[in-house]
Amino acid sequence: MVPSVAVVCRFRGLRRGICYSEKMISKSSRVASFALRLPIVALWLLATGSVGAAAQQAAAPAMPPPVSTSPAEFAQAADEVLQNMSEITGLQLRAPLRKTLRSREDIRAYVIRQMEEDKDPAQRHADAKSAEAFGLLPKDFDLDSFMVDLLTEQITGLYDPKAQEFYIADWIPLDDQRPVMAHELTHALEDQHFHIDAWLKAARPNDDAELARESFLEGSAMAAMVDYSLAGTGQTMNNMPEFDPSLLTGDLGSTPLLKKAPPFIKDSLTFPYFAGMTFTAAVLKPAGWPALGKIFANPPATTQQILHPALYKAGHVPAKIDLSLETKLGKDWKKLDDNFLGEFGLLEVLKQFLDEQRATPLAAAWEGDRYLLFENQKTQRLLLLMRLHLAKLEQAERFFGQYSELLEKKHPQHSNLLRRPNFFSFDTPDGGVFLRCSNLDCLVLEGGDRPLFVEVNKELGLGMVPEPDLKPGTAPTKTVKNADIGARSIAPR
Repeated sequence: MVPSVAVVCRFRGLRRGICYSEKMISKSSRVASFALRLPIVALWLLATGSVGAAAQQAAAPAMPPPVSTSPAEFAQAADEVLQNMSEITGLQLRAPLRKTLRSREDIRAYVIRQMEEDKDPAQRHADAKSAEAFGLLPKDFDLDSFMVDLLTEQITGLYDPKAQEFYIADWIPLDDQRPVMAHELTHALEDQHFHIDAWLKAARPNDDAELARESFLEGSAMAAMVDYSLAGTGQTMNNMPEFDPSLLTGDLGSTPLLKKAPPFIKDSLTFPYFAGMTFTAAVLKPAGWPALGKIFANPPATTQQILHPALYKAGHVPAKIDLSLETKLGKDWKKLDDNFLGEFGLLEVLKQFLDEQRATPLAAAWEGDRYLLFENQKTQRLLLLMRLHLAKLEQAERFFGQYSELLEKKHPQHSNLLRRPNFFSFDTPDGGVFLRCSNLDCLVLEGGDRPLFVEVNKELGLGMVPEPDLKPGTAPTKTVKNADIGARSIAPR
């Protein structure tokens, strides 16, 4: 999960709402991609050529009335835009495409159905708990209900690759429908050539890799949408100078539910669209749209590559990280998640507790990670273990200092704080918290105890864990298996 943190649902608003694709809705129950599997949502403001247009939209009424666009007018406009997008991308239409107008009630029912089909309740529980464990969502946040309401408020269109059908909201004027069509019909063309649903799922179970693919998919549709909007100007994404896509977002908190959304949801909603568009613009150069198929054949492997397109071009991939814990825990512990944060997920975790000025360069030092999440079936306690590999020694040292600060902020009720060079720990009502950095690797345990941390640290070869201050005559800690955490301290006689 995001972890992708794991809830990812995506939308892009166009003045009065969002256009969507079915594969996005099916992820809206995740909290990630962390990659965000968080429902990935993004506002699109360039469609009319005026930055900030969407920022002025009023909250959509609960059930807006349809506009006067006739089915024939809609079908003609969709066919025209489809031809435009085929000419822009070089992707020919290979099979007929269904196109229908839908009410907000229809769209809400579709969102709920897709969420239920994609994930069973147990998996959605696991996804939400992953985001909660990293501090990305409040405890017991009702993610499913929130995302259904948010997407119902925002969605203006979507493409369903299973049905090969394009839906668009029936309350939007025809002129405003065209940019929505440009984006979603790009997905339809890509689907006919590259089978986007299977292409996305091929990255599983690595959430960060899946979020990277989603970002290219959404970014390419955004880039095509820009080219559609620039038609007749002599400009395209390929010959435009670089610019900051955040200039397009306007006021993301302009609608009631977005104002209530946790920061992680807002960021996860926009990342695939704007970071993906920047990535797409960079990797398509200099060839332009003829290079699209090469990227589908060699997709980005991490959100690090999305954030740093030069690393994609260089073929840079992170270190493989090994991590295991099952055999060290008792029978009451159930594994909920085994996944990867990626640079985007790590950045979101850091931003929750540190200022962005420090979080961004720290996340950019990411060179691989893995995390495990367990839940005690009797007490509902969570146990989170994360291993992180960093690029340089000085960055690992900086991470140790700043992540120590993060952990204290994340767990305000703590005691028995212990600081040693490259080791940090304290106790909380929900278990011990431990941080150890050795060379380029850092290990974090939250909700466990010292013997368990010592055992994992030793298995990974990270060196000796400093002992706490001992009274004269007290022997160092040894460990034995325990049904609760997996190990307990004992002193030899």
